[in-house]
Amino acid sequence: MPSVQFAAKKLTAALLNLPTMLALSIVLLTSGCGGSASSSGGGTPTPPPSTAKEWTWMSGSSSTNAPGVYGTLGTASASNVPGARDSAVSWTDNSGNLWLFGGTELNGTVVEFLNDLWEFNPTAKTWTWISGSNTINAEGVYGTLGTASASNAPGARSSSVSWVDSSGNLWLFGGVGFGEQLGGNSEYGDLNDLWEFSPTAKTWTWVSGGTTADATGVYGSLGAAASSNVPGGRDSAVSWIDGSGNLWLFGGAGHASTGTGGVLNDLWKFNPTAKTWTWVSGSSTVNAGGVYGTLGTAATGNVPGSRYPAVSWTDSSGNFWLFGGSGYAAGTSGALNDLWEFNPTAKTWTWVSGSSTVDAKGVYGTLGTASASNAPGARSSSVSWVDSSGNLWLFGGGGIDVAGASGDLNDLWEFSPTAKTWTWVSGSSTGNAQGVYGTLGTASASNVPGSRAYAVSWIDGSGNLWLFGGGNSSTQGTVDFNDLWRYQP
Repeated sequence: MPSVQFAAKKLTAALLNLPTMLALSIVLLTSGCGGSASSSGGGTPTPPPSTAKEWTWMSGSSSTNAPGVYGTLGTASASNVPGARDSAVSWTDNSGNLWLFGGTELNGTVVEFLNDLWEFNPTAKTWTWISGSNTINAEGVYGTLGTASASNAPGARSSSVSWVDSSGNLWLFGGVGFGEQLGGNSEYGDLNDLWEFSPTAKTWTWVSGGTTADATGVYGSLGAAASSNVPGGRDSAVSWIDGSGNLWLFGGAGHASTGTGGVLNDLWKFNPTAKTWTWVSGSSTVNAGGVYGTLGTAATGNVPGSRYPAVSWTDSSGNFWLFGGSGYAAGTSGALNDLWEFNPTAKTWTWVSGSSTVDAKGVYGTLGTASASNAPGARSSSVSWVDSSGNLWLFGGGGIDVAGASGDLNDLWEFSPTAKTWTWVSGSSTGNAQGVYGTLGTASASNVPGSRAYAVSWIDGSGNLWLFGGGNSSTQGTVDFNDLWRYQP
């Protein structure tokens, strides 16, 4: 199996000559303690402290680069845990279980790619290894296009995108990693394969795209579905799902209509029934700048610039939201903090918040207080959630803090699509903050995950936000985490 060096993750910073602050950040350190209930002698017991607006360390290690404990395939165990990793993907199924797939782990300076699929039961607080390999750099087993099989599995990869449909099936697209074995060698690079996983049958189906890496896109005509259309190979894109069950894909780093790699701003829709892709918006070439128009005003000519890895949400009205990333604003490249809304019915973009220039510093205001002037600093590799009220949540990533310094972040933000205001909710306004773990399983107002990028997130049926893993780079070296956190808003 070939060695894959850290520089080969293909997030294309070299193509852009982007700032090095977009790498991973500082080592988490442990400190603090959990709270407990108490009683006042002979009187009414003092109730336990509220866990609202508090972090709880739920699983995994408070140290770095922890190995995985796989146990028996398909069997839950309290001792099971995924190994430390970054750039994985996540889902929440219809039963409220949390799913984790792939990513990369670090072996010294060598990046090792994973294709293991895990399920976490938030009630039992147990991990189950469901599918994929417990070894590194596994090739894909594609089987027959459109046919499910227990032997099928996507190859090891990182920086993919994912969806979950109304039936609870999990969907996975692309990323950087290993396709099908050809001529005795694994096909490594940016992928454009689309997979569906059935949590009931525990089977993968290869649905669309190629089995080899670095494929160019076939765009066809703008707005027209065709069986021959397909996005090019890419990593670090973002995704949404609409009310009709269509899967949407935007941007990333990879290949457009030519073989030249770069950063993308093309928007695609996949119809799972017809099995067809439609190119909806954006450019069929790489490194396109944004067209911002007027703040708060939708226009057919508006479009976000090319970027990776940004974050995305779908609100309660079915509109798509896009924030930040690393790429192109209005003609310049760097870290972004622009917030966009896309109306899938009108097919128009609106620039809603943030700057039309790169490398903007954060405006935090007062902790817990919304303000029209607040805005997270420019960043990439963050994680996001949307709550039952349609508010958008953003955590961490590599970017710019309140002082304009670059580093990894652990700030938690809430955005109200109705009021169009950001609120700084938790974490530090400066970069490279240490984590405070407290006691495993115990919420505390002092607990907080340390600064990180390339983590993954979920939201459960009770509206709690979950955060897993990620990594960072600092003077102490590059590290990954496998800590699992819950935040109760």
